Amino acid sequence: MTHPEFPDQNPSAGELALEDRSALRRVAGLSTELADISEVEYRQLRLERVVLVGVWTEGTAADADASLAELAALAETAGSEVLEGVIQRRDKPDPATYIGSGKAAELRDIVLATGADTVICDGELSPAQLTALEKVVKVKVVDRTALILDIFAQHATSREGKAQVALAQMEYMLPRLRGWGESMSRQAGGRAGGAGGGVGLRGPGETKIETDRRRIRERMAKLRRDIRAMKQVRDTQRSRRVSGDTPSVAIVGYTNAGKSSLLNALTGAGVLVENALFATLEPTTRRGEFSDGRQFVLTDTVGFVRHLPTQLVEAFRSTLEEVVDADLLLHVVDGSDANPLAQINAVRQVIRDVVADHDGRAAPELLVVNKIDAAGGLALAQLRQALPGAVFVSARTGEGLDRLQTRMAELIVPRDIIVDVTIPYDRGDLVNRVHAEGRVDATEHTASGTRMKARVPVPLAAVLSEFATY
Repeated sequence: MTHPEFPDQNPSAGELALEDRSALRRVAGLSTELADISEVEYRQLRLERVVLVGVWTEGTAADADASLAELAALAETAGSEVLEGVIQRRDKPDPATYIGSGKAAELRDIVLATGADTVICDGELSPAQLTALEKVVKVKVVDRTALILDIFAQHATSREGKAQVALAQMEYMLPRLRGWGESMSRQAGGRAGGAGGGVGLRGPGETKIETDRRRIRERMAKLRRDIRAMKQVRDTQRSRRVSGDTPSVAIVGYTNAGKSSLLNALTGAGVLVENALFATLEPTTRRGEFSDGRQFVLTDTVGFVRHLPTQLVEAFRSTLEEVVDADLLLHVVDGSDANPLAQINAVRQVIRDVVADHDGRAAPELLVVNKIDAAGGLALAQLRQALPGAVFVSARTGEGLDRLQTRMAELIVPRDIIVDVTIPYDRGDLVNRVHAEGRVDATEHTASGTRMKARVPVPLAAVLSEFATY
């Protein structure tokens, strides 16, 4: 069969590919072909006007609405303007186009009516689903995972944070190098002088997509080595805190729950506070003091979110390890959120995953319901009934912070106790234990025994209590 406009020629694969790529150029500011590996490392989605689409498979209609509202907040954090959001009720996402061919055509009409340049799906789509849906709606399709990765890329500031985000982006994009321009699957070489070859098509025989995948894997291997090296530095710093006398408290919670505000309120730190999702990606540690004079260190960690991409959990594992060695977890909850209990479950799931990887046990958890100044009276009453052990505070106004400090002091058992004891000379074993397990401040030999002033662990202090000097 001949092409109607070129009766003497058959349409080549290159002409068809060019036609496909022209259709994708409807998306302003987005490149559809990967020209260099740096585009994978630091590629910004540059979203502008978006339509959201979700698939409601379980839960109530309110849950589905809340999930799409969260997606809208994520999109706005990435710099997008949300034009419209639609939800489809299905038993499970369509394996071909996520929402089914009929609904995809309806979505195309919505895109045309609103003038949107991007569709964001509330789930992680397979490469085939992304490709199929893009062919129908004729604009760029982005899934929830790519959106969160883009937000992390915008907010990462430290060398470690940028390396972690770059690694997560590459892990996500590696299987999705499908057809960003069909030329990626062309042969980069072949037999010299072979039929069908030509200038620029002779070479080692590796396709462009294979070349890009190889280069990405090499870059990923280097990033993993860099992150391991940075992790050793972080582990050293953390081990110093763990081995010291100062107890460690880790602040965990859903993104935008007010963790950084609470850190500032408890320690007087000047950490960035912003009403945006994932404003904090770099762990920040500050010192605080209980009312009894004991000091503690408080670490603000990256926020969690429902369906946090596995690539990010893996890449940020060294950051999340702060929760493993903590003496107490301050689990901050946004009391003004529409569904705070769902946030609690999402955070606890991530913590379980991190702790399980280290064969350890999670530290005691203290639930802190924040933003009570912005929450309604009925909602707070329901939360007080559902979370009887929680402390209700407002980091902005300071309400409840004294109660929070008291509860923290109660839950953090002192590691060491200062003792002043006179040990009989026939109990040299105890003297040896004090030197081995504690820190001796002063020693005096008296007629009745060895008087020692020292800081010792709680179990040893109990053994020494009968020799206390009065």
